Amino acid sequence: MHTLESDRALHAPAPTTAAPTARPAFGTVLADQMAIAKFANGRWSDHEIRPTGPIEIHPAAHVLHYASECFEGFKAYRWADGSIHVFRMDKHIERMRQSARLLALPIPDAGQLATMVLATIDRVRDQVPEPPGALYLRPMLYGTMPNIGAASAPSNEATLIVLASPVWDYFSGGVKPLRIYVEDQKHRTADHLGMVKTGGNYAAAMGPTLEARDKYKVDQVLFCPGGSVQETGAANFLLIGEGHVLTRSLDSTFLHGVTRDSLLTMARGMGFKSRSACSTSPRCSSG
Repeated sequence: MHTLESDRALHAPAPTTAAPTARPAFGTVLADQMAIAKFANGRWSDHEIRPTGPIEIHPAAHVLHYASECFEGFKAYRWADGSIHVFRMDKHIERMRQSARLLALPIPDAGQLATMVLATIDRVRDQVPEPPGALYLRPMLYGTMPNIGAASAPSNEATLIVLASPVWDYFSGGVKPLRIYVEDQKHRTADHLGMVKTGGNYAAAMGPTLEARDKYKVDQVLFCPGGSVQETGAANFLLIGEGHVLTRSLDSTFLHGVTRDSLLTMARGMGFKSRSACSTSPRCSSG
């Protein structure tokens, strides 16, 4: 946990508005400030904080034609003393830099991105919900080079934005068991890009997920092509048994979840044995 420390953090006023009885759907409400920085001529600009709102983008921007974009998602929590703590921000920034590298995008500076996240939280601290709510952080990076002939060339310009959203439950209806459909034929995404947090992966999973939801009335699809477990459309997958946690070994076919890593670390501390499974490659090892 990263702690956002200041005098106001320890003596923060109560949120200006209480969570309504009927809470808004996850991600539909945005905090009123965001951070933005741009990459051009081989360097990142200083970031600025501005009101959350529309952004101008060239119609020939690389991202609109060749999907050069990635993002992250993690939360900040308000504690009882009024301080605000960010869950494993360093690991999420590390994963975003890896996504940028694998997509040949300009790689954000870790220190600058951390500063942007904390600056955004500081500006919207009165919008961080009380528990069980949280402030969801969504850093996003996309290529802006205006060139519709650059299908095989990386974008040498980019924009980095940090959005914030007060959130509660991810699924409508609150905490409840989920109905899962096991898809043993289709892949969630291209195998070499599964570990990249990019919008194209979610777009690829949307069709099979909506089809299963319509046909079987499920909440999520667990992608297991050929019996090889990957992940659901929105989360990693673990099986918990008596004294053991079973999960797929890390490889390039699915996202390396920070929550997954956290659960496995806590499980080991509680005496659980972690077992990894891989049905397709002898090179798979313990996650």
